[in-house]
Amino acid sequence: MRSIRVRTIINKSLPVFLSVLLLSSVAYASAGVGGGEGDDSIMPLVWQLLNFTILVVVLGVAIKMFNVRGMLNKRIEGIQSIIAEATEAREAAEAALKEVREKLNLKDDEIKKVTEAALASGRLEREAAEAEGQRLSEKILEQARANIQMELQNARAEIRAEAVNLAMKLAEEKLGRVLDAEQQRALMQDAIKKLEAAK
Repeated sequence: MRSIRVRTIINKSLPVFLSVLLLSSVAYASAGVGGGEGDDSIMPLVWQLLNFTILVVVLGVAIKMFNVRGMLNKRIEGIQSIIAEATEAREAAEAALKEVREKLNLKDDEIKKVTEAALASGRLEREAAEAEGQRLSEKILEQARANIQMELQNARAEIRAEAVNLAMKLAEEKLGRVLDAEQQRALMQDAIKKLEAAK
């Protein structure tokens, strides 16, 4: 197991070591050792080309060694995962908002129905109270009429009795004697007829 770790370390560090060695030789070579002014040699161009090639190779090795592509792919997957989660969260929030709006609409409808029912109930109760009031007032009027009728009858009866008594007293005074029961009854009927005719 230890040998596997050592191999892994050597495999990863060897390219870095070779890269550093090559870069330093390229840097030494590009320092312009040897040639002077007017040196038309192609060597500086070759060294620059070699330096660029080594740089490209080192970058390629570093990219492979550090698995830059894999890291970028992981980063892309992570970003896609975050985007997917955000999309799911947005959809869940929209669904929750829609549900809340539907519940609010249902509550508004419910409030409207309760209000309408309360108004209808109030109207019915008012109409029932008005009808009961009308019935009671008619009953009171009817009772008052009956009481008035009864009082009128009682008053008439008292007036008749008074008139009969008066008529008998007057008749007795004029005649100077007391009338017997038969005469009283005849006189009373005559007085009642006259009173009824006077109505």
